[in-house]
Amino acid sequence: MTVDTALFVMSVGENKEDCTFVCFTESKDQEKYVWKGELNAGTYYLLPFTSGCRLKKRSRKSPGNKPVELVYRTDTGELDLTRELREVLSDIFEVIDLDGNNLLSLEEYNFFELRTSGEKCDKEAWAVCKENFDMRKNQLTQQGFMELNLMEATEKDGDPADLWVTLEAMGYNRMLELVEACPFQIDVHCENTQPSILPLNLDSGPKLLNQAVQKSITTRTGAKALRGQDNIFIYTYKGEHRISSLIANKSNHKVMVHVNNEQNKNCCNSRGMNVFAVEVPARTKMVCQHILSINEKQDWTYNCVETILPSM
Repeated sequence: MTVDTALFVMSVGENKEDCTFVCFTESKDQEKYVWKGELNAGTYYLLPFTSGCRLKKRSRKSPGNKPVELVYRTDTGELDLTRELREVLSDIFEVIDLDGNNLLSLEEYNFFELRTSGEKCDKEAWAVCKENFDMRKNQLTQQGFMELNLMEATEKDGDPADLWVTLEAMGYNRMLELVEACPFQIDVHCENTQPSILPLNLDSGPKLLNQAVQKSITTRTGAKALRGQDNIFIYTYKGEHRISSLIANKSNHKVMVHVNNEQNKNCCNSRGMNVFAVEVPARTKMVCQHILSINEKQDWTYNCVETILPSM
């Protein structure tokens, strides 16, 4: 599955919540999405994005195939991780090893913990890890990461329930296929200076990304009023690889907008339906949908029709 990605750049003001949209990686170079330009000295948030047209939340219903085994008992009766699980854990280790030194610092490990359990590992718990698992320079090795997951299975006498929680949080299904996540790499190149990049866990990340996406749409296209409406507007950004639309409700009451994509050709959308309705609160803007081509080698036609549904 080819997943579309983008990186939105926001300039950080004196108040870290006060950010200004700068640009996003609008161009594509083979498998990379890129942006090139001038940035003033300062601090910038780099916010990863995917449209949701291809990478979607999946049903948690049990698949027809039998789930892959995660643990087994050796000839001596001891529990061990299966080869399939070790391969996946190696991939996960590589993803969360942000600096690429083949070791996990406490900070890197906590990105994993927040993703899988919603909690952080404190320094005391990290000291316990140091006593029980393979570490180097106070950082967890890949072998130590395997040992930690094996301990989790051993404590439950081989019950893989907690392991599945971890794997599903990282985007894997019960066949150990990565279907709900897309690993990505960010490369930053500057002339005459060396930038520093610091990974952050932003509680406000989704809010900032939504602001950036909205701004990227409204600054690149004009507003079009819905037929018969003076205060409801549609903004439609049409890029080479993605189309995105936004609804602006400038009235003092909420509205329900009916969206019909049935005349589109060779298109998929982030809503997963050709026909749907969007409720937009008063005096707000809302991203309506993102559109991608199904087959990038064929022409695609976007002809969406938006209308207001009457109030009940």
